[in-house]
Amino acid sequence: MSMTRSHKKHLRIIENASREWGKIDKKSLETAISLLYKSKLIKEIYNKDGTSTMILSINGKKKALTYNIDNISVSKHPWDKKWRIVIFDIPEKLKKVRESLRYQLKRLGFKELQHSVFVLPFKCEDEINYIVEFYNVRRFVRYIEASHIDNELDLKSKFSLI
Repeated sequence: MSMTRSHKKHLRIIENASREWGKIDKKSLETAISLLYKSKLIKEIYNKDGTSTMILSINGKKKALTYNIDNISVSKHPWDKKWRIVIFDIPEKLKKVRESLRYQLKRLGFKELQHSVFVLPFKCEDEINYIVEFYNVRRFVRYIEASHIDNELDLKSKFSLI
């Protein structure tokens, strides 16, 4: 609003903001904020006027600076005998997002078990959370840690773990 002096444009901006705010799924917003509090990535400051302000915590600032979708990577540390599995069921109308997610998983080193099931032997939960939030597909993606997969020998070979 500060970029224009026109009162008509100010009103149009306010109307559009109000309309967009009405489109937000309030329950999803509350859940997302609750998860942020639990992750300790943000903290809330209560103001004297009764309002509250959410700011990034120190850990939140570090994490925000650490990840960049174009160069995100997973460190190849010694294997802890756990498999990280990402499963997703992204609707056809979000085909481009689905393909972008597949690309990112492959770029991180995941191997494809099925079209929408990928596996990796290294810790990557933070990286997956970042990618899922970046593409706004949290409700379509599951992250699993497993201690055994029936084709484990083949996977160990593909990841050079034997």
